[in-house]
Amino acid sequence: MLPEWLLPALVIMALVLFAVGALRRILLWRAGRPEPVRLIAGLMAMPRRYLVDLHHVVARDKAMSNTHVATAGGFVLSMLLIIPVHVFGLDSRWLTLPLLVSTIIMFTGAVFVYLRRRNPPARLSKGPWMRLPKSLLTFSASFFLLTLLASDVLPENFGHWVLTGVLLIGVTLGLAELLFGMGWGGPMKHAFAGALHLAFHRRPERFGGGRSTGLKPVDLDGMLGVAEPSDFKWNQLLGFDACVQCGRCEAVCPAFAAGQPLNPKKLIQDMVVGLAGGTDAHYAGSPYPGRDVGQAQGSPHQPIVDGLVSAETLWSCTTCRACVEECPMMIEHVDAIVDMRRHLTLERGETPNKGAEVLDNLIATDNPGGYEPDSRMNWAADLALPLMADKQEADVLFWVSDGCFDMRSQRILRAFVKILKAANVDFAVLGNEECDSGDVARRLGDDATFQTLARHNIATLGKYRFGRIVTTDPHAFHVLKNEYGDFGGHYDVMHHSTFINELVEQGRIQLDRFKGGAVTYHDPCYLGRYNGEYESPRALLAALGIQVSEMERSGYRSRCCGGGGGAPITDIPGEHRIADMRVDDARQVEAETIAVACQQCTAMLEGVVEPRPEIRDLAELVAEGLMVDAAESASTSTARPSLAEEVH
Repeated sequence: MLPEWLLPALVIMALVLFAVGALRRILLWRAGRPEPVRLIAGLMAMPRRYLVDLHHVVARDKAMSNTHVATAGGFVLSMLLIIPVHVFGLDSRWLTLPLLVSTIIMFTGAVFVYLRRRNPPARLSKGPWMRLPKSLLTFSASFFLLTLLASDVLPENFGHWVLTGVLLIGVTLGLAELLFGMGWGGPMKHAFAGALHLAFHRRPERFGGGRSTGLKPVDLDGMLGVAEPSDFKWNQLLGFDACVQCGRCEAVCPAFAAGQPLNPKKLIQDMVVGLAGGTDAHYAGSPYPGRDVGQAQGSPHQPIVDGLVSAETLWSCTTCRACVEECPMMIEHVDAIVDMRRHLTLERGETPNKGAEVLDNLIATDNPGGYEPDSRMNWAADLALPLMADKQEADVLFWVSDGCFDMRSQRILRAFVKILKAANVDFAVLGNEECDSGDVARRLGDDATFQTLARHNIATLGKYRFGRIVTTDPHAFHVLKNEYGDFGGHYDVMHHSTFINELVEQGRIQLDRFKGGAVTYHDPCYLGRYNGEYESPRALLAALGIQVSEMERSGYRSRCCGGGGGAPITDIPGEHRIADMRVDDARQVEAETIAVACQQCTAMLEGVVEPRPEIRDLAELVAEGLMVDAAESASTSTARPSLAEEVH
């Protein structure tokens, strides 16, 4: 059999080469900008993040989840046992038996990996990834047989020189792929990078059932955005290297499906090319639609745009976070895209199509359409809405948002006001004191304008006393709730779907049954994936007697309408319109009405050529179903709730 010194030498050599490659990889990551992390706490938290938080995402595909547990778990346990058994020669059945079991588990998982790779879905990268199942099988089978020999289960001369040669080849190939390759950029690179990515994640709040979706603020006195790979924070570069090229992000990306020049998987791999230097010539996955592979090249200190990616790729993103929600390695694609947009907008002044005009309007008139600021309340001239300037305090501050300038959105606002009055809610609006929330400016990369608007609004809100802010606009809802806090604006913010559902549950409004046909519900990205609100809209529809005909892509997998991230403003062409694809989803369930909870979604879906289902906001459906007499009776018999805990 193998000489006694050979196997320990091979394992030690592979471990040394892995350590050298790992150190080299760490230096590549550390070329990025500094970012403080909790070193010890992160490493200690990593096992739970890997076994619980990560697998919470992986487990959405039960078969692959079990496969990954068997393969990865078997490999880690095998390596921990191979060192004492085959390097140090410890002869104990308490070590050899678990090693035999772990290699069997790993082999079983590898069989399923092999079966999956025989006819892989289009989203999976091929190339070097196609040899990985064979390497896993070879490694586990070789060490299984070697362990049998070491434990004297098989006779010492079993198989003679033929088996010796086979085992030598198998061990060498297995160690080369799974240890050497792990440190030097092979398909197993993600195992090492992924573990550290989880330990030093840029958004540790995402673990333990948390949520973190607000964009990170920009220091306007420092670097404005990302121009080169080395401009990313070092743990962002680490996150890019953790990509397993599974293509889940690609499969859910609305821009990719529409044929726009964006593939989030390819984008991350281009960032890996940039951090390591080289080209994408060896990339073996789907390209950007309409773009050939082999054109990207770069290095840590070369410009990203027009070297690694085109500007159109970055502007195609709707910031819907479908890629982030689906990623089994919890990579933050949207953060990276907006960071690169910030450089294009703030440093180079290259916001495409109507982008520059919209940003100029926000600066000049505090709204993206360039409307006269003093006309903000024209939509409600006949409603006698109470103003915060007059009341000074209220239970609810109704944040109207820029839908006040759009005739279609005004119908939604008026419907919501009808509900507020029917429920006898103590509310007020800011009126002409309200400015744009800054969402569009921030997604377009103009953090300077966003911060100006945010600070102005925070100063205005600071003059008044209120319990909570309620808005019909999920984009404003998200910004007020999750991004104003970085500038001192901490508020209790609710979306109108949640608030109306609360009114229904409290009996403050009574609803008649909906008398229309089949209804489906479209989950807005900034309400669902960004803020986790999926149940209240459906509860409201149920209160109207509606049994929702769910589209195939709903909930956290809802397809974007195409209206987020400034996409309608930058208007990058594709083969299809994202909104058309979403309406097709509704047609497949034979819906006559699409219920929505976002003014932007309403605009995008109503832009689809008829015939199509009717588009109705939840507020409109509820206002139409109000049983006014019952609502008035409830309001007079129920004492008005006390002012909620005040923010100011």
